[in-house]
Amino acid sequence: MKTIQIFDPPMCCSSGVCGAEVDNNLVNFTVSLQWLKMNGVQVERFNPLHQYDVFAANEVVTKAVNEKGIECLPLILLDGEVVSSGIYPSRLELSGMTGLGNQEAAAEPS
Repeated sequence: MKTIQIFDPPMCCSSGVCGAEVDNNLVNFTVSLQWLKMNGVQVERFNPLHQYDVFAANEVVTKAVNEKGIECLPLILLDGEVVSSGIYPSRLELSGMTGLGNQEAAAEPS
């Protein structure tokens, strides 16, 4: 089973629906992560405000943050390797990263 880990930038929640304005990119990304889970991908998501110890314990993440600053977040790892940095990928991009077929990924939320 593939494992995708998302190391988010500091924020109050990862859903995109907190605060004064809804962040549609985060909402779509969250739905796409659910799609990955339904298709057999293990998904782990971390926020440095709530899980600092996970950030600090991951050498790949600490190296990226030390070299590039927090602008590298969100940092997305697939089986421990960086596959995306600084953006939330689309469902189609996540599908390609994880090796899932692109047919269902085309039905990305809008």
